[in-house]
Amino acid sequence: MRIRTLFATAAIVLFLTSCGGPKKVDTIVVNGVIYTVDSSFSTAQAMAIKDGLIVATGTDAEILAAYTATEKIDAKGQAVYPGFIDAHAHFVGYGKSLFQVDLFGTTSWEEAVERVKVFAAAHPELAWIEGRGWDQNKWPGKKYPTNALLNTLFPNTPVVLQRVDGHAAIANQKAFDIAGVKPGQTIVGGEVETKNGILTGVLIDNAKGLVYGSIPAVTKQTYTQWLQAAQQNCFAQGLTTVTDCGLDMSDINIIDTLQQEGKINMRLFAMLSDNPENLTAYLKRGPYKTDKLFVNGFKVYADGALGSRGACLLHSYEDRKDWSGFLLANISHYDSLASVLAASKFQMCTHAIGDSANRQILNIYNKYLQKGNDRRWRIEHAQVVNPADFNLFGAAAVVPSVQPTHATSDMYWAAERLGNERMKGAYAYKQLMDQNGWIPLGTDFPVEDISPFKTFLASVGRVDAKGFPEGGFQSENALSREQTIRGMTIWAAKASFLEKEVGSLEAGKKADFIILAQDLMQVPVNKILDTKVVATYSGGKKVF
Repeated sequence: MRIRTLFATAAIVLFLTSCGGPKKVDTIVVNGVIYTVDSSFSTAQAMAIKDGLIVATGTDAEILAAYTATEKIDAKGQAVYPGFIDAHAHFVGYGKSLFQVDLFGTTSWEEAVERVKVFAAAHPELAWIEGRGWDQNKWPGKKYPTNALLNTLFPNTPVVLQRVDGHAAIANQKAFDIAGVKPGQTIVGGEVETKNGILTGVLIDNAKGLVYGSIPAVTKQTYTQWLQAAQQNCFAQGLTTVTDCGLDMSDINIIDTLQQEGKINMRLFAMLSDNPENLTAYLKRGPYKTDKLFVNGFKVYADGALGSRGACLLHSYEDRKDWSGFLLANISHYDSLASVLAASKFQMCTHAIGDSANRQILNIYNKYLQKGNDRRWRIEHAQVVNPADFNLFGAAAVVPSVQPTHATSDMYWAAERLGNERMKGAYAYKQLMDQNGWIPLGTDFPVEDISPFKTFLASVGRVDAKGFPEGGFQSENALSREQTIRGMTIWAAKASFLEKEVGSLEAGKKADFIILAQDLMQVPVNKILDTKVVATYSGGKKVF
């Protein structure tokens, strides 16, 4: 333990014991290696908790002398960390995906369709068959499929299957008939793929809405099932706070109700989707905050994804010389929205993948933000940045919100899309962190695996779950273990203006903490994924 922390704790103990003996608290944690993730990254042995808040940290002797508790938790010498915070995910979408056709890891289109058949047979009550997770980059030929097989197998049931990144989908003809989609139809910021006058089934970016808008709304009961399943899996992974990027007002209302009813205990930072309804409603009322919910940002989409060639690049794709992607709206939309949000208290949080998208949004941010501001406007992903544009993050204190496992998922094919020269500014998390001195980390689940341990591995080791590649992918952009833990806790909290409440184990903060079977600060890189969560606590209460 750092000397400064020892003196501070000793002073607290002396004060308390001089005022009538040990103080009554609810819970005392002892015999742990507690990483407080305070400004000094100091450690402690014990922690006192009352009314869901941390009262003090210190040595076992100090805490036991100063406090008495109804419950004592023996950490058994194991590592204790603040509850992990996912700085960029899709909590509702993840919950929904748990009740759809699981297409993650399919090795061919035929395998994907076979999974649809099995799912449909098991769920004859469903009016629509939905699925998610396919990735043509992992299939022979790496080409988009067509819906011919779906049309044959499901002539009377609408089927729509979303790509792993959520930026493309394939729908069958029945779905198109219901939605009224026709060959040759066009839409700003999207593509309805047509070949020889026939719909192939593939929908890119905004075109997906043509079909998804026709799917009937779900009941509150179904929605509750989604969120409870998502929450259970999050707590099992040590996640106690999740940033959900892109929700509608109706989502917020249901989540708020379920939290108030005690049916959902996950803390959520919610970004509202960029649409007129959300803007009209929330710009009038301002940010909304409860103990477990904070609505304070607008999620904006500048472009699509690299895997579906929807990322907007400054120059043509290396593997498609006639194509450089596109923005999902006219540039005037982003400028006018930035002007409106600059006059509000909301954060602007913009998805930008390609170097062109990043440049255009960063220029707009710099137009409305002053140097040294504390608005914490964010670029979500910041995946491909031109070397000349990195300074635009620091110049306007723009927060790069990144997902380390994107690098280790994309590394197998990213250079084919970008070429070696552009790769130098891709997945450059160390360069991005250096701009402001801090960086929040997330997963983008369900696009990537929910596991924060895979985030830690990809950030520190720059390798995937198989340990590939030896020596790490662009290892010069690896973050240190301390930086990574901060990115998964206090920096993730800071990115959402929650750092005074969660993200570290300090007096006055919520008692969100986890006990791990092995210490991430010590375990060899090749053993990181063996880490197990022993217990997860939210507000001092055990939730896993």
